[in-house]
Formats: sequence, structure tokens, C-alpha cells
Amino acid sequence: MKEWMERYAAWLGIALAAALLVGWMATGESPQPASETVERQETVRVGLTDSRAESIERVLTLQGHAEPEQIVRVRAKTGGEVLETPVEEGAIVAAGDLIARLDMNDRQARLSEARAAEREARGDFEAADRLANQGFQARLQVERARAALEAARARVAAIEIEIEHTRVITPIGGVLNQQIARRGDFVAKGEPIAEIVENNPLRAVVQIPQHRVTEITEGQTARVTFFDDMVREGVVRYVSATADERTRTFLARVRVDNPDRDLPAGTSVTVTVPVEQVRAHGVTPALISQDEDGQLGIKVAEKDDGEWRARFIPVKPVRADARQVWVTGLPDEVRLITLGQGFVRDGDRLDVSATNEAAGEGDGGS
Repeated sequence: MKEWMERYAAWLGIALAAALLVGWMATGESPQPASETVERQETVRVGLTDSRAESIERVLTLQGHAEPEQIVRVRAKTGGEVLETPVEEGAIVAAGDLIARLDMNDRQARLSEARAAEREARGDFEAADRLANQGFQARLQVERARAALEAARARVAAIEIEIEHTRVITPIGGVLNQQIARRGDFVAKGEPIAEIVENNPLRAVVQIPQHRVTEITEGQTARVTFFDDMVREGVVRYVSATADERTRTFLARVRVDNPDRDLPAGTSVTVTVPVEQVRAHGVTPALISQDEDGQLGIKVAEKDDGEWRARFIPVKPVRADARQVWVTGLPDEVRLITLGQGFVRDGDRLDVSATNEAAGEGDGGS
């Protein structure tokens, strides 16, 4: 019996030791005597960092694409064979520049014939007018002669315009983006000859979420970042008065000057619009946690009746970059819990002997 009791005691000791070991592995902490555990629950040692709010821009960041100010397909206003295209693709042209010339064919001969017919009609009209004034001819004959003269003049003007249209000029300035018809091609009236793209200015086109549209107005300044991280200043020039039925977003355009035409259209852009100045604290994301209701907040240290206690203060992120997040909701000056904040709850007593640690060395947690 005595031997059996000794074996039972040994087995019980092993089981207790195993249970303590499993508990230590699960928590990552060494088992502590009951008295020390109670003490740790009463006071948690933490590190603090002083933080002071600064004035920052609260911005609205939108994704979009760049569009040219205008794209024009220059079309033939008369038919004919293309004799020359004096401008190379990619060249900058001004309004009125010659970009193609068509064959005259028989237009010059038809113009000479029409001018001769005009001179004859003018002579007939003048003769009829003199005879009518002398009473030898009715005024009706004069009006008929006048009509014939006007018709002859119209034929001359039409052929002159047709001849002018053999010189194809660009109606706008920009870049000759595409030479569609080349030397030797035959084009009919209305067919495209070239495409002109005006990239100055560019328009950054974005969609504004419906809950943010009231923050954007025409005339606001904006920063437009292009695919190569080049940043240009722009101005909001248009905000749609109605939302897209499918996305419930509002179309907006931001004008970006591009005098050298070095920024291409069609690329992705990021548009950042400052909407207001706010007082905010810059903190690392590791210091932001959630309460039981899912509210985002930061744990700070405050003195209460001479004792330091943890306080969970709800915050609202207003801006972020790769290093930190700016949040509002905290007092202008506050002591952030940056070490041990993952082990304290709202209202816990604190031991703040380890203070002024570098921000960002928090151990996370919630």
C-alpha cells in the first residue's frame, strides 16, 4: 500500500509539471508565483512616448487616367490622290499647317472655264441692264441675266474652294499622332488623312465616391502623379452634376498644363486633392488597435488621482504613407503607450518607469 501511494504521488507530480510546461509554451511566459501574477494584473509596466499634433493636409486620393485635351481626325474635303505629306509622325504642328497635298487633276482647267463663263454672264447682264434703262428691254430680262451671273460666280467660288481643299491643313495645334493616308493613296471626300492629338493641356479623369463629392469643387488645386512618379500641379475644371448609375460615382476632370507635351495621354494617374487642414498625430500602424466594439483607437497614458492609467481613445485615420498614419481624435499633446500597449486595457494602472522610448517600437496587439 505504501509503495502504491508513492507511485501515485510521483505520477501526480509529473502530471502537474507537464501541465505547467504546456501552459508556459502556450503563453510564451515563465510560470510565476500567484503573488507575482496578482501584482502584474494590478500594474503593467509600459514605455511612453510624448506626441504633439501637427497641422497636415487631409487629402482625397483618386485613381484615374490622363486624356488629351482634344483628338481630331483630319478628313479630306475633296477627293484625289495624295501627292505629299510634308510632316513626319510625332511632329508638333500649329493650326493651319499643311499636312498633306492632293492632286489637282482637272480642277485648274474647270476653274478657267468657269471664270470665262462668269465674264460672259457679266457682259450679258450689263448689256441687258443698259437696254432696260433705255426702255428697249423689259426688266425681266435683266433679272434673268442677273441670275445667270450669280450662278456663274457660284461655280467659280465652288471650284476655288475645291482647289483650296487639295491643301489639307490641320484645324488645331498638337502632335501629328498618325498619318493615315500617305503618298500615292487615293482618298475620297470625307475619308481620314491624319490624326492630331492636342496634349496641352492634359485632363486627368477620375471618379469621386458619392460620399466625398461635396469636398471637391471646380477651381480647387490638385497634385497629379504620373506613372513615372512625375508630379504636376493641376486645377479641378469639371465635376459631373449627376452620378454614374452603375458605380454611384461622379466624373471629374483636372486640367494639367503640358506646354512641352512631354506627358503622354492614356496613362494611369493618381490625383491628390487637399480638402482641409487638420491637427493630427503621426503614429506607426502598430500602435492602432480596436476595442470590443471594433472602434479604431490608440492607448495612451493619463494621470488619474496621482496614478498613471491606460486610456483607449478612438481615432480616425486621415492620411497615411509607407512609414506612418496620421490620426485625429487625440489631444494636441499626449503620451502614447509604445511599449507594452498590447498587454493593457482601458483603465489599467501603469508603471511608467520605462518612458520616452522611440515611437514605432510598440509590440502591437489589440
